[in-house]
This record gives sequence, structure tokens and C-alpha cells, in this order.
Amino acid sequence: MYLYFRLLGQQMKSILAYEADFVVLMFSAILLQLAGFIFIWTIFQRIPDVNGWTFWQVVTMYALIFITEGVGSLFFEGTWWLGYLVWSGDFDQLLVRPASPIVQVIAGKVGFNGLGNIVTGFILMGIAIANVPVEWTPGRALMLVILIISASAIRVALNLATAATGFWFRNPWSMVSMFVHQLGELAKYPITIYSLAVQALIVVAVPFAFVSFFPTAYIFEVEAFSLVGLLTPLVALYCVAMAVVVFRTGLRRYESAGH
Repeated sequence: MYLYFRLLGQQMKSILAYEADFVVLMFSAILLQLAGFIFIWTIFQRIPDVNGWTFWQVVTMYALIFITEGVGSLFFEGTWWLGYLVWSGDFDQLLVRPASPIVQVIAGKVGFNGLGNIVTGFILMGIAIANVPVEWTPGRALMLVILIISASAIRVALNLATAATGFWFRNPWSMVSMFVHQLGELAKYPITIYSLAVQALIVVAVPFAFVSFFPTAYIFEVEAFSLVGLLTPLVALYCVAMAVVVFRTGLRRYESAGH
């Protein structure tokens, strides 16, 4: 953990050397996410709910996607660069250092646009929760924190696992990572609006439903799905474990970029 934050701190210093770029990047991220919120608001001006889910419930799903995406960008942006490191041979530098390659990868880059996503996400979530009558207890508030951390862990684990496919597909920018990332867009809406095949995809194969849908069901006590939301921490542990397994398996295949 000490090494991780040391590495991350150095990356932050290098980016903050250009303050104007940092400000523009952060506000562009906020504006982009607000555009998505306006899109949802426009839809709900025409319809009362989406398959039984109200406007503020869907906003909460959106907010969770923003928060977890922001955490992945701000603190774990290095996962997106793994394919490039393998392709270029720069991954060799990580292997000769006395530190875990995984730690060095995830702390290798900082995406400050993630800060804008996190701020926007928490603001939207706060507004949504304030507009829905929910009986809050210390236990429920603590569980909300655990769900947000678990959802973020799922997002980061999926990023790492898909980025590790770069050990097999020698391409600087893996399309597998981009494809799985785009599947996360499906989790911005209730999964009940999709076919069973799509639901199985984002619940079992690529569990983005545990990033937004099931935690939202728990927060607002939607009886049909709230108990499933309590499984989110277990799903997070499973995803992290599988991401590490995929990374280490790919690492054994690494042959550098030399002749």
C-alpha cells in the first residue's frame, strides 16, 4: 500500500505540473456526465417510470456508474496501459523492480478526469437519495459505503482482467478492454428492460449489474432484488481474485518484445 501511494503520488505531481490541463480535464468530465443526466431527465418528462423504476432510482444507477468509473480512472488508470507496456516491452522495467507488477501497473497512471466523475456521481446520488423516502439506519448507511467500495472493486477488477488479455493479444490497445467497458453502459438502466440473454451477460459473465442495479435495489428496498444486492461484496472478492489469476497466468506467458 505504501508503494502504491508513493507511485500514485509521483504520477499526480507530473500531471498537476500543467494546472490548466487539469482544470479543463476535470470540468469536461463533469459536463459529459451532466449531459447523460439531462438525457435521463428528458426521457422521464415523457414517461412516469422505466419498467417500474422511478427517475431517482435510475439516477442512482447512473451515479454509481459515474463513481466507480471515476475511482477506476483516478486511482487505477494504469490498468488501461498494460497492453501498451507488454506490446512495447516496457513491462520489462516492472519485472526488475522489487515490487509487485500488479501494484506498479495499477499505480502507473492517473486519470484526473475520474475526479470529475466522482464529484458528479456523489452529488447526483445525494440528490437522488434525498428525493426518495428511505429509512436510514447506521447499519444501512455503513452498508451503502461497503456497496460503493465493492462496486468500485468490481469495476477495477474487470478492467485489470480484460487488460491482462494483452499478454495473449499483442496489441497496444486491447479491444477486449474497450468492449467490456462499453458493456458497462447497459448497467446505467434497470436490467429488467433487457432480454434474459443480456441479463445473464451483465449479471453472471460480466457482473456490471452488481456495480449499479443490485446496490440501487438494496438502497431503495426493492423487494425482488434488494437481498441480491447484499452479495455485491462477495462478487467483488470473486472478481478481484479472478483478475489476479488472469494477470498471473498471462505474466507467465510474457516473453518481452525482443528478438
